[in-house]
Amino acid sequence: MALLAPLRENERVRLAPRLFVWGFALSAVAVSAGGLLLDHIAAAKHVSGSGTVWLYPFFFGAVSVPAVVGALIATRRPRNSIGWILILGALSLAPVLAASPYAWVALRANPGSLPGGSWAALLSSLWPAFFAWPLAVAFVFPDGRLPSPRWRPYAFFAAGSFALLLLVLVTAKRLEHPFSDVPNPFPVRLPDALALLRSFAWLAMFASLFVGTAAVRGRYKRSAGIKRLQMLWLAYAALLIPLGVICFLLWGLLFGEPGDAVIAFLLGMQAAVALAVGVAVSRYRLYEIDRLINRTLVYALVTASLGLIYGVVSVVAGVAVGRGSVWATALGAVVVALAFRPLRTRAQAVVDWRFARPRYEGLRRVRSFVDDVRDGRREPEEIGTVLAAALRDPSAELLFRLPASDTYADSSGHVVAEPPDGEGALTPIEHRGQEIGLLRHRRDLLDRPDLLRSILEAASLAIEIARLRVEVRLQLVEVDESRARIVQAGYEERRRLERDLHDGAQQRLVTLGIVLRRLQRSLPREARVLGPALDSAVDEIGHAIADLRTIAAGVRPPRLDEGLAAALADLARGAPLPVDVEATEERLPPQVEAAAYFVVCEAVTNAVKHASPSRVRVEAMLADGGLRLLVADDGIGGANAARGTGLVGLADRVEAQGGTLLIQSPLGGGTRIEAEFPCES
Repeated sequence: MALLAPLRENERVRLAPRLFVWGFALSAVAVSAGGLLLDHIAAAKHVSGSGTVWLYPFFFGAVSVPAVVGALIATRRPRNSIGWILILGALSLAPVLAASPYAWVALRANPGSLPGGSWAALLSSLWPAFFAWPLAVAFVFPDGRLPSPRWRPYAFFAAGSFALLLLVLVTAKRLEHPFSDVPNPFPVRLPDALALLRSFAWLAMFASLFVGTAAVRGRYKRSAGIKRLQMLWLAYAALLIPLGVICFLLWGLLFGEPGDAVIAFLLGMQAAVALAVGVAVSRYRLYEIDRLINRTLVYALVTASLGLIYGVVSVVAGVAVGRGSVWATALGAVVVALAFRPLRTRAQAVVDWRFARPRYEGLRRVRSFVDDVRDGRREPEEIGTVLAAALRDPSAELLFRLPASDTYADSSGHVVAEPPDGEGALTPIEHRGQEIGLLRHRRDLLDRPDLLRSILEAASLAIEIARLRVEVRLQLVEVDESRARIVQAGYEERRRLERDLHDGAQQRLVTLGIVLRRLQRSLPREARVLGPALDSAVDEIGHAIADLRTIAAGVRPPRLDEGLAAALADLARGAPLPVDVEATEERLPPQVEAAAYFVVCEAVTNAVKHASPSRVRVEAMLADGGLRLLVADDGIGGANAARGTGLVGLADRVEAQGGTLLIQSPLGGGTRIEAEFPCES
């Protein structure tokens, strides 16, 4: 127990700041919730300006999101001032937002029911607090410190300009709308001689916003890697503000004043900036910023263009068919619907070309390759080289997934059981929800997920086609290897049978003949009458031996042991017509010699049976690392592999050894059979 006491004390020490942080954050949320409740009470009394229920989520989110995000950052990284700025921003914003409902209840719904109604009205006029904490974040983001010591005067200028503006608002003679009729309870007034100070304060405040923008820009230009991505998140949130202003201006020109939508937008920006800061500081989904900025620019451009198109079509149609016509509105909607897809495609290309040139060039290269594959101008297996060029990564390596064996293969068909290890990163490639490949690439491409994802999605169809082709090619290779193994097994079985016939039955018959001759010579004089019978038995044994030798020669000619030339010479001597043989004396692999011999044997047999030739010419020569075989006759021709099994068997035998067979047999022009076997000379 004594050992646990220091641990518990340390835990209490760590817990106290967390409770302090969350206490501040929850206080801001509670004030915001109280303001919503007071607004509901004022709406029940029909107070003008209250009761806009659809603004409640924006109202609550503008306070709660910065408060919660700030508390999370402050508890995890207490030395980073970003979290404390968010909490203080929520604490300053919540009273300003809740002040208007408080004043409505205290001054108009139930006058005198709540104390300090005029002070609440004064507090509600301090709306520049909306911009105070985002500006502070701009100066110290993302590490909680100024970009450099030379920025201290600018930071003091920004803080002083906001303090001066708040002083001018507090000492104003009249409060701002909707409490312009309420007397300012602050006892001090701004002298008339200092009236210009009010304009100067507003100008200084707006100038400080530009100074904050310059601070962000300067830090971004000097940053790299993760810090640059963090700055992009803040820049993205800040970019939404001018885009929103432009959209509201267009809306006002086309459809009239947006009204409370502006308030909702400003409130939403408070939450958006806080979320962007939270993502950047925590680095959660940090690398999604490129895609987010890209899509925001695209849809902002599309929205503005569609709004302009809708306005022009509505005006033109209204002039043609009458102002306020339903047909004009319907026509505008139809034109917008038809223009959306091509406009989005064009806007995406424009944004990529201007702001994401590597993505634009990479997608253009991949799509051009896919078109070439579709038109048959290029082979799908080249997709690996195209991806390496599109991603600007010469070391990129594409592997195709083989689901049947749960392995991978490259474009040449080399199979790997496991993805290669190395310094690069591995990114799986999917098509229709299934993994089709794996890309090994530089690790820095992981910092640009939009580029990597977009190019892989555009190339997924070509990758799938190449994968299927590689898989089929590997299966064909497996079939060829299986057939070669079967042929080799048959060849070995022929050799075994030939040995068994020669060393087994044939030797026994020879031994039996010798025994009978010895028996014949050892017979007594009176038993020599059995001599003719024994001579007949020995002759039959000789015939049986000759038959066995013929059978053994058919299974595998024994002269093949001396080489292909010797075996073909024996075949020519035993043929019923002249056979001219020209064969290499070099030894070849046994299976190649056997296959070549039986091809010649089958070809000569077919010629004798069906072609009626006067002579046959056989050539077996080495060329280009392989055996070239030719069997030609001067018979009637007309041989067709489709009408018989003999020629089909020749093709199977040749292809089983990885060779090729060509048959030329015009009617009346003889038959020419050419075969090529790959082998080692």
